[in-house]
Amino acid sequence: MKINSQNLLIDGPAGKLEVEALWQNNDPQDINTKRFALLCHPNPLFDGTMKNKVVTTLYNFARDEGMHVVRFNFRGAGKSTGEHDYAVGEIEDAMAVLQWICNQTLATQVWLGGFSFGGYIITRVAEQLLVTPHIWGLTDLEIVKVVLIAPSVENNDASDVMLPTQKTIEIYGDEDNVIRPEVMKKFAEDKQIKSYVVEGAGHFFHGRLTDIKYLLEQHAT
Repeated sequence: MKINSQNLLIDGPAGKLEVEALWQNNDPQDINTKRFALLCHPNPLFDGTMKNKVVTTLYNFARDEGMHVVRFNFRGAGKSTGEHDYAVGEIEDAMAVLQWICNQTLATQVWLGGFSFGGYIITRVAEQLLVTPHIWGLTDLEIVKVVLIAPSVENNDASDVMLPTQKTIEIYGDEDNVIRPEVMKKFAEDKQIKSYVVEGAGHFFHGRLTDIKYLLEQHAT
């Protein structure tokens, strides 16, 4: 069966959010699909959108692993309305999409993935699910994995964030020219999460997407 993605606009905290949803067996309520992935993209101020190639690598991985997959554009990106809110409102955007997914599907295991700015947002989403799921009406969700690819933990303070340590991994390049590798290394050490370094890779992993795919297959199922 060919799986088709669905593109739509949903209600968000600052207007409409543009969402792309892929449901296994083209059915959000497929009883055999237990997991879904929520993916977050890089900074829209630097042309980041949900179609980013690293996000697409995450998207294809989650799809091929048999998960429902949802990616979306933060406020002010693509067809999403509103204005960029410097990682404050964007957390609310992600939580709104998460709530929307849970209203569509029977799946209750969530796989969280984000790249760069989206990686930082995903850390805060994971924290909300760990600490205050009741506020969002998401107490039934179980985090199965948190994947942070070159997370923006230098430009955004993540020193106080709470993560599911054993379920979180970080992937970054040792030649990242946007977020210093030593900062990401220290973040992983401070949070006691496993990190994997792609040697010779810059921030955008040009020509190195297969390395990300390999690491996902080995460590993110």
